[in-house]
Amino acid sequence: MSDSLPVLTAAQKTNFRYWRFRIFLSIYYGYVFFYFTRKALAFAMPAISKDLGFDKADLGLIGTMLAVSYGVSKLVSGIIADRSDARLFMSVGLFITAVLNLVFGSASSLYLFAVLWALNGWFQGFGWPPCARLLAHWYSQSERGTWWALWSTSHNIGGALIAILASSCTQYLGWRYAFYVPGVISAVAACFLFMTLRDTPGSLGLPPVEVYRKEPEALEAIKTKRVLSFKETLLTYVLKNPYIWFLSFASFFVYVIRTGVNDWTVMYLTEVYHMSQVEAGSTVFWFEMGGLFGMIVAGFISDRLFRGKRGPINLIFMLLVAVPVFAMWNMFGANLIVISVYMFALGFFLFGPQMLIGCAAVELSHKNAAATASGFAGLFAYVFGAAFAGYPLGKTIDVFGWQGFFVVLIISVFCGAICFLPLLKAHHKREV
Repeated sequence: MSDSLPVLTAAQKTNFRYWRFRIFLSIYYGYVFFYFTRKALAFAMPAISKDLGFDKADLGLIGTMLAVSYGVSKLVSGIIADRSDARLFMSVGLFITAVLNLVFGSASSLYLFAVLWALNGWFQGFGWPPCARLLAHWYSQSERGTWWALWSTSHNIGGALIAILASSCTQYLGWRYAFYVPGVISAVAACFLFMTLRDTPGSLGLPPVEVYRKEPEALEAIKTKRVLSFKETLLTYVLKNPYIWFLSFASFFVYVIRTGVNDWTVMYLTEVYHMSQVEAGSTVFWFEMGGLFGMIVAGFISDRLFRGKRGPINLIFMLLVAVPVFAMWNMFGANLIVISVYMFALGFFLFGPQMLIGCAAVELSHKNAAATASGFAGLFAYVFGAAFAGYPLGKTIDVFGWQGFFVVLIISVFCGAICFLPLLKAHHKREV
């Protein structure tokens, strides 16, 4: 079939190589800075609690507001992003989140914090859908697991850098600078993102990526190139797709663990083991670094060993999450180095499924519904999963102590693994 494919000119091949690299680099660093404007709160919480007298439930409420608004925004923004210019969508969203961080750093009221962080969550939702859309259009299915994994390390780079930056700002300058400094940096990054990012290959006069990659599905992609209606996008390719539902439920449990670890570890270590702000923040750095390597390994294995099937590696990695969680719970060797090793292992195994859920949602839906499908899974991840890790989990810690925190994490590990079972044989079945 490859003999029947359109023949690209030398100039088109050069353009594809150039723009694939430039688009990837743009969405990579762009998403790093979305984490700068999203994650500072976790590292400032102990200082905010001490300065303003908030309890864990109060702090959890602020986190829940972001999670709920972000989750809804990911779905709504996903639908819009499938029909919008990714360049404008992503850069404007980043700039607004930067401004909201600057305002947040100047506030002192719990309710104002909640409103500002909810608005921040809404515009945070402008980051992921354009990336999902561009990865679906610039990288073909046979390579997407690896490229998606590489791009997903932007989560970890952003999470690791903000852990050090926000912790240092909080300890040496005061908690307000944990929002001021990332806000200014991200505002500048948003302007740069607008200058470097572009939309799909078609917007640059190039054919579908399958033509460039010489893949059999290219001809079908050209024949069926059309804009899906809102009803067809959401109903046919998302709500009636059982795979998307299983992925969404799995995403809920993954994000209970991920957000719980991200948001509460610093407070846990400063309260129970009396670590400094910077020491506790450094363990989250290793959590993110573990996730970086875990995602690359998971994406590579799912492409090469399981031939594009994401279910088996998701199940294996999810079950292995239980090992470092149990070790953290019982603290075998409670010193900074050992805890950092536990956090690295936890990130390694957890971020593989976290990343591949989004990749599988795109591949098991329609190419032109990529952002909507990933946004629907994101709805469950944040409106339910990350939101639960906010106020409800904070209240659990207030009532049952840190033992309750770890019980919730262990339950989430095994429930998430159960959700991956129906996906063991699921493969690339979407229409293009």
